[in-house]
Amino acid sequence: MDDRLVTGIEKDSEHVPDPAGAAEGLDARLVVDRGSFHLDVALAAAPGDVVALLGPNGAGKTTALRALAGLTPLSTGHLRLDGVDLRRTPPESRPVGVVFQDYLLFPHLTALDNVAFGPRCRGAGRTEARARAAEWLDRMGLAEHADAKPRRLSGGQSQRVALARALATHPRLLLLDEPLAALDARTRLEVRARLRRHLAAFEAVAVLVTHDPLDAMVLADRLVVVERGRIVQEGTPSDIARHPRTEYIAQLVGLNLYRGQAEGHTVRLDAGPAVSTTEDLSGPAFVAFPPDAVTLYRERPAGSSARNLWRCEVAGLETHGNRIRAELTGELALAADLTAVAAAELDLRPGAPAWAAVKATQTHAYPA
Repeated sequence: MDDRLVTGIEKDSEHVPDPAGAAEGLDARLVVDRGSFHLDVALAAAPGDVVALLGPNGAGKTTALRALAGLTPLSTGHLRLDGVDLRRTPPESRPVGVVFQDYLLFPHLTALDNVAFGPRCRGAGRTEARARAAEWLDRMGLAEHADAKPRRLSGGQSQRVALARALATHPRLLLLDEPLAALDARTRLEVRARLRRHLAAFEAVAVLVTHDPLDAMVLADRLVVVERGRIVQEGTPSDIARHPRTEYIAQLVGLNLYRGQAEGHTVRLDAGPAVSTTEDLSGPAFVAFPPDAVTLYRERPAGSSARNLWRCEVAGLETHGNRIRAELTGELALAADLTAVAAAELDLRPGAPAWAAVKATQTHAYPA
């Protein structure tokens, strides 16, 4: 791979303003045909926005990121950045910084020279480039590691060097490909908080690809969920978490999700029984509730106040954080969270019968 692709080097002479796209920020429709896979994703973001692309494996997230970087050509569509049409601009000439999942630091260079590489390729003299690199390393809290080579850096330190290298070129678009995936859980917590601060101060557009919902919720202003090459939902993290529209998103945010027809305070599911809710709706609707809203019984409860009660069977049990998650089939397939003590008292095991109850006040219905 051309080393210049890592830094997103800009050559101003090759950038011609596009009168059709005068607005600042990103305006793209990424259409890529690769054999049987077809990507068609529209993205728009203003300077200062952080957009997270989420989706299952094979959804097209990385293809979209590579198309933005110029590493994968568009079959059709458009790609404008600050009013400049980038479709014919080589990757190394785009004002784009990229932080790859494995960081791609040059092993023979120190942290300082890794960061200085971008400015040097853009024409800065050695002294100027190293001064700019030193400034960025200081911003990242790595001034004392300037002379260290990548093999002597921790995962979190390598991630910050890669970020400094991308930012030292003053990109107008910052692309981050699973930037925290290579870190252990403890380091991830610290680096996520630090990365959030840097992204909050970034004055151009940032696009983050991740499969981790927590990374997306913490780092991004807006989420774009891609499945099978198409956008299935987009919005703020709180909107997505509260109103999931596909099974993948529901699992991502930890909700049981169903679709059906609403008639007043009842949603008659497309596949399964009716669910009572507090919302008054009419027409196609989703209804959702968290696994910890489910109460399990071994026998049909007498005098239960729950308006939603279903006979089920335990399909499986697994540890979920500090609780036990039971996967249930039967009248309604659902997930239920309970304490280890409750699971033991109920003598839950695969194949065991159970009754699941959910109060209407713990459900949430919204138009489909």
